[in-house]
Amino acid sequence: MSHRPERIAEAIKKEIADLLRNEIKDPRVGFVTITGVEVTKDLCFAKIFISVMGSEDQRAETLSTLQKAAGYMRSEIGRRIKVRHAPEIIFKLDTSLDNGTRIMELLREINRQEEKRP
Repeated sequence: MSHRPERIAEAIKKEIADLLRNEIKDPRVGFVTITGVEVTKDLCFAKIFISVMGSEDQRAETLSTLQKAAGYMRSEIGRRIKVRHAPEIIFKLDTSLDNGTRIMELLREINRQEEKRP
């Protein structure tokens, strides 16, 4: 079993983070954190999971802007990690942090209600 997709995913994560930090200067891109990268076994597609700080509108605008810049990022990744065919990049919002925050809020509310009981 090959570990190449995992190695490529890590390399893509590193390079996308570098591109976001140093080259993508669009003001529509908010504070973005890359939470994960999944590459298909055939290395044709890379799903990049991101978390964006801000409102739903800011998240949607950031996601749209990043998807428009995906072609540029794909060519940069192909050049930087030297693969014959750079995978097509698909950005996805990672809502797991939001879900975790919501669960913590619910647990706090349950604890408050339990403390009020006699």
